[in-house]
Amino acid sequence: MTQSAFSLSYGDNGIGWLKIDVANEKMNTLQAAFVDQVNDVLAELTHHPELKGLVVYSGKTNNFIAGADIRMLAKCETATEAEALANKGQQLFNALENLPIHVVAAIHGPCLGGGLELTLACHSRICTDDDITRLGLPEVQLGLLPGSGGTQRLPRLIGVANGLELMLTGKQVRAKQALKKGLVDQVVPQTILLQVAEQVALTTKPIRTHSFQDWAMAGNAFGRSVVFDQAAKKAQQKARGCYPAIDAILDTVKYGLEKGIEAGLEQEAKVFGDLVMTAESSALRDIFFATTAMKKETGADAEPINIERIAILGGGLMGGGIAHVSAMKAGLAVRIKDITNDGIQHALAYNYAILNKQRQRHIIRKPQLQQQMLRITGSTDYRGIAHADVVIEAVFEDIALKQQMVQEIEANTFEHTIFATNTSSIPIHQIAANAQRPQNIVGLHYFSPVEKMPLVEVIPHATTSATTIATVVALAKKQGKTPIVVADKAGFYVNRILAPYMNEAAQILLAGEPIEHIDTALLNFGFPVGPITLLDEVGVDIGAKISPILVTELGERFATPAMFDVLQQDGRKGRKSGKGFYLYNTNNKEVDKSVYTLLGITPEQQLTEANISIRCTLMMLNEAARCLHEGVIQSARDGDIGAIFGIGFPPFLGGPFHYMDHLGIDLVVDMMREYSDAHGERFAPCDYLVEMAQQEKRFY
Repeated sequence: MTQSAFSLSYGDNGIGWLKIDVANEKMNTLQAAFVDQVNDVLAELTHHPELKGLVVYSGKTNNFIAGADIRMLAKCETATEAEALANKGQQLFNALENLPIHVVAAIHGPCLGGGLELTLACHSRICTDDDITRLGLPEVQLGLLPGSGGTQRLPRLIGVANGLELMLTGKQVRAKQALKKGLVDQVVPQTILLQVAEQVALTTKPIRTHSFQDWAMAGNAFGRSVVFDQAAKKAQQKARGCYPAIDAILDTVKYGLEKGIEAGLEQEAKVFGDLVMTAESSALRDIFFATTAMKKETGADAEPINIERIAILGGGLMGGGIAHVSAMKAGLAVRIKDITNDGIQHALAYNYAILNKQRQRHIIRKPQLQQQMLRITGSTDYRGIAHADVVIEAVFEDIALKQQMVQEIEANTFEHTIFATNTSSIPIHQIAANAQRPQNIVGLHYFSPVEKMPLVEVIPHATTSATTIATVVALAKKQGKTPIVVADKAGFYVNRILAPYMNEAAQILLAGEPIEHIDTALLNFGFPVGPITLLDEVGVDIGAKISPILVTELGERFATPAMFDVLQQDGRKGRKSGKGFYLYNTNNKEVDKSVYTLLGITPEQQLTEANISIRCTLMMLNEAARCLHEGVIQSARDGDIGAIFGIGFPPFLGGPFHYMDHLGIDLVVDMMREYSDAHGERFAPCDYLVEMAQQEKRFY
């Protein structure tokens, strides 16, 4: 017999205690199989008329309920089946809400999705002030809406504007923010959580109304319109209509407002069922499963060494960012070496600015800021670096300089010290060519800005040891990153698929398409930034440095248009030089129209957005397929995660390989041939895709 995740006990003072503890799992998640278990609990409560209150709490030490187990959605073959799951959840929480006694949720740790919906059905909520306590409804990030009453109860509790903000962004709030929004009634130290919850449960059950308290909602049609229009506008600034769940949330909340909570719940379940069946939700759930699986992978069949101290060579933007995730996320002692004190000061200032923003937003306090800053020190020589377990090099893309760094580190550190190079394009075996301990050398490619970008590429060369690989994979995870292990070939994976995409955008620009039209086309396709903006952000000079390496190793299809040289000669490196395709001395983002004259272009919009976006994207898809066939990436899954987390490939499309499966490999090949006939050999489908199309194969 399956052990129940819900157990009841009783105190002498008339308080019942409902513990939630899912057996053999680190995190509590809600499952469809629990319906009968909860019904049994509710039935038992009817035999105790003397009860005055009920405290709902977690048997786990570090989480309340992390949400519903979304694996059960994959078993749904129709929208009706998914709707039935939502109905069951609603019925359970309605029964909890309708209990005649005061039900109090005692929350410590993550309280997300279905977990938060459960607490919304309780009459009071108390949470701990611990940093791990986070509350939110992240369903939108899976292409769904909250399906167990969240769309109806949350806006009624904290107001429509606040409720929509949480549901449309999926963001998680800490205890103080939750209290300020009215999401919880009290915030207390963990040591007295259950004691306070018990005291509250003994008080009179608060009267709950199902009306909206907002002035804008109280029969004010104009006010309602403003609230919903503003929420939609803000949500679609980034989403651009690509995520059906956003409109579904807005419509369902509005429906419940106008028709009442019972009709709202019915609509919520129906829409939930429809969303489960969408391609967007399927893709987003696949990403979730993939990243969850990757958290358990070690990268190599070896035990990682224990890391206590790391050193970083270079205090620039990358060095400062790597220092931040190493010190603040991984909690390691960090020593920065730079050739000047200015470089060290820059890295320290960079980290202080990030932490000070957190202090200003009351995420951390001043003593925490000071404590975290003390983890980072620096010097212009090798003092303090001898004891580093890992040295991460973040200097200029110059092979002679990087080889020199290897020699100096080997002369100044232990035999076990790992040398991880943050190169974005130079093959690792070339950097390790003169090394005395090549087994300790590995690529560790971060993406800028490091503190925000979730991906890191781990690149072993032929003689990198398994221990080295496992150690840097473990380090990357501690830094809050998702690591993928890729082969030591020019451009690795992310830059290799990005380069042809960017080059095609440049070709379209040279043909006369306006800059903002190109960027808008790819934004509407689902990328977070347009390719021309990305050129400015990355730096034209960086692209020019990477291109010759890719051409030498991989062929002429990676050759950049001549305009890159023209831009550099004019000092247009992008944002960092204050001059690129856009102007950077104005409040509003504007195209620098003088760039058209410089490049000899007369801008005129001729291509459709669809034509522009598919041209650029096909180049990326073709190169991604080559990377998989050549073993640059180990699986289509890694390729999808790398593209989404590394360059923002539209998540709702599932990544390049999911997208090709969705389109059909035969259609992808046909489109590539069509564009090859129209625009040149660079579009010709690779042999691997042609073979897959002929054999009617899929990546998944």
